[in-house]
Amino acid sequence: MTSTEVSSQAWLAPAKLNLFLHITARREDGYHLLQSVFQFLDYSDELYFNVTAAGDIRRVAGNEQIPLESDLVYRAALALQQYCGVRQGVDIRINKKLPMGGGLGGGSSDAATTLVALNQLWARDLDKDTLADLGLQLGADVPVFVRGHAAWAEGVGEQLQPMMDLPEPWYVVLAPKASVSTANVFSDSQLNRSCPAITIRDFLAGRAGNVCEEVVCRHYPEVAAAIEALSQYGTARMTGTGACVFAPFASEQAAQRAWTVLSKDWQGFVARGCNESPLYTHRAE
Repeated sequence: MTSTEVSSQAWLAPAKLNLFLHITARREDGYHLLQSVFQFLDYSDELYFNVTAAGDIRRVAGNEQIPLESDLVYRAALALQQYCGVRQGVDIRINKKLPMGGGLGGGSSDAATTLVALNQLWARDLDKDTLADLGLQLGADVPVFVRGHAAWAEGVGEQLQPMMDLPEPWYVVLAPKASVSTANVFSDSQLNRSCPAITIRDFLAGRAGNVCEEVVCRHYPEVAAAIEALSQYGTARMTGTGACVFAPFASEQAAQRAWTVLSKDWQGFVARGCNESPLYTHRAE
């Protein structure tokens, strides 16, 4: 791509779900050790990149409410540019679909897609391990989006074991009108930080939950209301530190039937679970 070409093809930055979330300990540096399972959804932000001859990284549309220096998309592009000594720049346009503060990983996914896309567009040819290491400096969830497969996660979320045999149900996802601060959740004095470590077999047997749910529901009654509403149709659970909640369905038709009723009172969407990230399986036009 030359500086005169305009990118018309979107790079997808998919949502993720935490199918469960346990905290097993807290490190001396304040980071929490956790266990979780990540699965992607076929519902994504869309990012457009126009490589330029000048070295400037510009956000030309999207994420205007975020200061540039705090925007993970900008920070990811800058990190890759500096790591590789790239002299080219890029104009970035973001079509934001994933709610902020929803626990769907939108910011981390956008950062991962930026690393993957610019690695190709700037012709750097870095491997996924290197990109994941760069991503980890931006946020604990970025590596799973870079690697692009459903995974069992431990550590601070960066120790990943692929789980490509997970069921890929349809989900109804409700997005309460709340932006949950992950930092506030993790600093809450009543958060359970001593969950016994479990195994993948325990998870598959249903012996897992989300320890952040109780804390979030106490501070954000709209999240508790969303869980109650969705529980009428299936097993509802919060993803990550919220605010979004989800329930699996055996078919798209079943999910759409539930959503037809729920959509009268709630924002949200229906999406298919994906064990391989849409970032790598297809692109939007």
